[in-house]
Amino acid sequence: MQKFVILTDNNSDLSEKFAKEYDIEVVYGHYTTPDGKEHKALLSWESDEQRDTFYKELKKNPNGYTTCPPNVEEFYEAFEKHVTKGEAIIALAISTAISGCYNFMTGAKAKILEKYPDAKIELVDTLRFGPSIGLMCTYASNLRKEGKSFEEVYKWLEEHKYNFHQTGWMDDLSFVAKKGRINHAAAFFGTLIGIKPLGEFDANGLTTVIGKCKGEKEAYEVQLRYLEACIENPHDQVIFIATTNRHAQAEVYKKLIEERIAPKAVYICDVYTNCGINIGPGLMAAYYYGKPISKDLESEKKTLNSIIEEVRKG
Repeated sequence: MQKFVILTDNNSDLSEKFAKEYDIEVVYGHYTTPDGKEHKALLSWESDEQRDTFYKELKKNPNGYTTCPPNVEEFYEAFEKHVTKGEAIIALAISTAISGCYNFMTGAKAKILEKYPDAKIELVDTLRFGPSIGLMCTYASNLRKEGKSFEEVYKWLEEHKYNFHQTGWMDDLSFVAKKGRINHAAAFFGTLIGIKPLGEFDANGLTTVIGKCKGEKEAYEVQLRYLEACIENPHDQVIFIATTNRHAQAEVYKKLIEERIAPKAVYICDVYTNCGINIGPGLMAAYYYGKPISKDLESEKKTLNSIIEEVRKG
């Protein structure tokens, strides 16, 4: 069986620790700070202070930061080193509704095939962003470890990408609205004091508000019940909880998930520079494998709002 590589870029928010543990290659993009300097995207922090300072400065000047995924040449270089060793490649990209990353991968693949016509490269438009891509990569890695072939893993990813969910809240949706991750009309609800807008992925990988809770206590209970309603095979799952500087809330959520759902493991994961710039501070959400999302999220909206009604009735 031909050896194959699972590759993604930093928009997966797959930390250096997890990338090493699951043998996943990450190609790094770049971000620019308000002083005009370009930096390599980060997937680790030197300290909690570095993380806190980054989000504090980002909140003060959100328009001063810009991001850029790896370009065609950077993906070409990453692909070529594996192709020349006879290795196949599965590359997972952030949703095309959000970024040009997939197009850059496509350009790099075309250049590779011109020079190496026998190369085997498959690209996955994940229709997701951030930690959900990182989670997809870990699933692909586990399938590879089980002995699944290149073709089998690629087919599984294409057939199951709509099974990856986001269940959580943003403290202020106006930030992600400005960055094109959510529609502006829904952002209004994220600016009301005490309101927790609960988001889920739509078919394009954008976050859509499917319900609103009053305060953290209600939001935790509603999220847990929604997660229980959507998740599949919970005891066999690894769940990521992503946070953009909301670690205290993430710790509470983690404990509740472990007690109520009892998955194999729950990990709190940082959102790093590039996704952080486009999400802003205030995200706290779980990422997991569940039932395929429905068209226009009609089923998910119905489920969530039914749960909200039940919780309020007590």
